[in-house]
Amino acid sequence: MRKLKLDELNRATVDEFKAGAKFPVVVVLDNVRSMHNIGSIFRTSDGFAVEKLCLCGITAQPPHREIEKTALGATQSINWEYFSDTMQAVGKLRAEGYKIIAVEQAAESIMLNDFELSANEKYALIFGNEVNGVDEEVMKNIDACIEIPQFGTKHSFNIVVSAGIVLWDLFSKMVHSS
Repeated sequence: MRKLKLDELNRATVDEFKAGAKFPVVVVLDNVRSMHNIGSIFRTSDGFAVEKLCLCGITAQPPHREIEKTALGATQSINWEYFSDTMQAVGKLRAEGYKIIAVEQAAESIMLNDFELSANEKYALIFGNEVNGVDEEVMKNIDACIEIPQFGTKHSFNIVVSAGIVLWDLFSKMVHSS
């Protein structure tokens, strides 16, 4: 077994990526405080070719060197938009036809492995603050809530780990359903 060299990966240029097809998902960051987490979610979103990120509230915005440490240039490839309030993003995305999905532990959440995608649906995935999760007002305005099954002693995954798990699961389900 041999690791591939960078030139063997056949990665798209930023311009090719921006012009290419995207996974019908928008990632919404609801008051995420860590710039390293923000950068990592930019990078993960690039890896899954999501449509865009919505950065809300206290969530920092590029350009910022602390975001770039983990984004590794993904702030150039992923479209993003800033909203001073997450509910503004939710309202705009709903008007654009997105199904609003929180990723949170909630009373009526659907376990990720049980979550079924609808054909031709667009999804906005809301990931909350590292300590407080998705804002209560936002939770009152969602279409569904996804929860990642957990089996250990901790109460939650890091937001970046959660984003990676959820995006991979939905991406895999979309690819296998088409």
